[in-house]
Amino acid sequence: MSRTHPTPPTRASSTGLPFNRLTLSLLLAGSHAVANASGTQLPTQTVSGEEQYGYRADSASVGGFSETPLLDTPASISVINEELIKDQQARLLSDVLKNDASVGQSYAPVGYYENFEVRGFSLNAASSYKINNRTITGEQNVALENKQRVELLKGLSGLQSGVSEPGGLINYVTKRPTDIRSVTVSTDDRGSGYLATDVGGWFGSEQQFGLRANLAHEDLHSYVEHTNGQRDFASLAFDWNISPDALLQLDIEYQNKQQRSAPGYQLLGGSSLPHHASPKKLLGHQSGSKPVTNDSLNIGGSFEYRFNDDWKGNLSASRSKVVIDDYSSFAWGCYGSTSCSSVKVPNYFSPEGNYDIYDFRSPDDTRRNDEVQAVLNGRFDAAGLGHELTVGSSAFRRVVDRRESINQWIGTGNIQSEPENFDRYNGALNDSHKRLDSRQYGLFLSDRISFNEQWQTVLGGREVRLDEESFDKDGVRDRHTQRYVFLPQAALIYKPISELSLYTQYSKGLSLGGQAPWFASNSGDTLAPTVSRQIETGIKYDWQRMSFTAALFQMRQAYQYSRPDAAGDFTYVQQGQQKNTGLELSANGWATQRLQIAASVAAIRSRVEDTGTPAYEGHQTLNVPRLRASLQGDYALPWLDGLALLGGMQYSGSKYADRQGNVATGAYAIFNIGSRYSTRIDGYDTVFRLTVDNLFDKRYWRDAGEYMGDDYLFQGAPLTARLSASVNF
Repeated sequence: MSRTHPTPPTRASSTGLPFNRLTLSLLLAGSHAVANASGTQLPTQTVSGEEQYGYRADSASVGGFSETPLLDTPASISVINEELIKDQQARLLSDVLKNDASVGQSYAPVGYYENFEVRGFSLNAASSYKINNRTITGEQNVALENKQRVELLKGLSGLQSGVSEPGGLINYVTKRPTDIRSVTVSTDDRGSGYLATDVGGWFGSEQQFGLRANLAHEDLHSYVEHTNGQRDFASLAFDWNISPDALLQLDIEYQNKQQRSAPGYQLLGGSSLPHHASPKKLLGHQSGSKPVTNDSLNIGGSFEYRFNDDWKGNLSASRSKVVIDDYSSFAWGCYGSTSCSSVKVPNYFSPEGNYDIYDFRSPDDTRRNDEVQAVLNGRFDAAGLGHELTVGSSAFRRVVDRRESINQWIGTGNIQSEPENFDRYNGALNDSHKRLDSRQYGLFLSDRISFNEQWQTVLGGREVRLDEESFDKDGVRDRHTQRYVFLPQAALIYKPISELSLYTQYSKGLSLGGQAPWFASNSGDTLAPTVSRQIETGIKYDWQRMSFTAALFQMRQAYQYSRPDAAGDFTYVQQGQQKNTGLELSANGWATQRLQIAASVAAIRSRVEDTGTPAYEGHQTLNVPRLRASLQGDYALPWLDGLALLGGMQYSGSKYADRQGNVATGAYAIFNIGSRYSTRIDGYDTVFRLTVDNLFDKRYWRDAGEYMGDDYLFQGAPLTARLSASVNF
């Protein structure tokens, strides 16, 4: 074969937002002026009562088709709200999901869009991420400035979303209009700059119209050398109370991010971890390489009409589009090293630490998701039983247009030194063609039946029709898949008292088949969709101002992998199954009048069996530790009003970095500290936040995930300090 390797992650490009620091400065000044304009300022309102600031959430929308109390939802759901996001000064989804021990990173390079594994199963960028419960393209780092909370549904979600991965769903909930004028500035120990504004209000003759705008600019000074970048973001939320029974909501957000991506390490000789690896080093650095540019646009709308006190309908639609442009220098394999010459597919670094450098070019990579859904919800009594019925229909389409990637070998480097600059590829780019057109139609029904105050059952299912076409590099159709499947879900809930809920649930899911990597004998082939099944039982208990949960689950899915043969070749197959069994525990809320915590623990046993490759069986699967834990604490100091101490930790057990279970990364614990100080300056509410992550500058492998058939290793961030100030005008 030629000196090219499997197409590494595809990436994106375009121009920045039509605003800059000057624009944001003017907006900052304008916000101050509006706050002082007597003709428009609303009367000051004073609210008394118990302090509402906290990390605990009582309800979520991701578990069904409307906002539902967590106690009444027979599923394991984690909610990370705005308060916790602000206190941790989160910018990326990885900063948010570190608060749930069931989540790990699964190919999440610096400068590139992130992906995750939940309960030991990787999520899918095509279907696992949503905004306001509408599916978005996951090939983007969704901005958090306009998000009220992030919801994580752990486990199967066939009823909620149809075709999806068994790990779960991530749903971003946007902020709604309110009277607010806020500015936040931030910096870190590397000199990054951040400025964001949040402006909103209600207007109209009856205050029936609401608007909220969020703007942000960020200069990114990364801990990985040569990977600085920038990000611009703008969003607008609009609410219209058409009548007491009718509500229209619209959201639009746009983000442009430009940053060089940092390739991951690979095992040395396929059998040992890289030695003396630095998280600050950029592998394959070429001074002439361009940054990854990612343009993302997410648009959504929802119309809700209440027919009476018991029945309401909702019609929603969305479009999510990402354009990725990547001219990167990618480190992969060791064809250029003598010690690797006898291996057919040396998809690892050489034993001496040498690696090949590729000039990778994939411009105009366009991903688009369109979705529409109609839902009818109602309550009624029949045969002495109470019913909460949901019926609906949905249609979803995903289109991928891209060029055949250029991936030209240009030279070699070593993990211990800076590579020389090599001549770049100077040929023409390939033409762009449609590569995927996937359509999914669904009819769904869910009925919550109440027998009495203690017993409920939730019965439902979704009938899915999948119609998918894929095309080769010349735009010629090479596959047409049609599949009909019914995805049932059944749960039983017992509430001996109103604050305690016990549940058990069975569900079935459908996931898209994987695509064979470049080195397989059936390269490019897409396998049939896979069915997954889950059994889960759990307990939820609200005690005073604390919420406690425990969930025990078992999940099964067909195993897809590149099966090796004696000649050193591979065939991508669907054989055997992966079975994950786990226990999740969490506690969230106010432990005392001054101390609140958010804690979780997850223990997962993940195995593959009947694969036809005995070396892959009998041990924990790739990149899934047996134990993870997370803790965040907030203690309000009694001797100074407004000052709170923050702290936390994340722990991960060791995890395998190869499928044979021969190489494992070490266990690690990361400790974080910080503080929050709330005060008034010149009559304005002001909050200062300081966070120090990885306090002891621990070196660790945060991610040993797989991508497109290859295994990569990514180190965690070193000690990082960030300071911010938020002012409400």
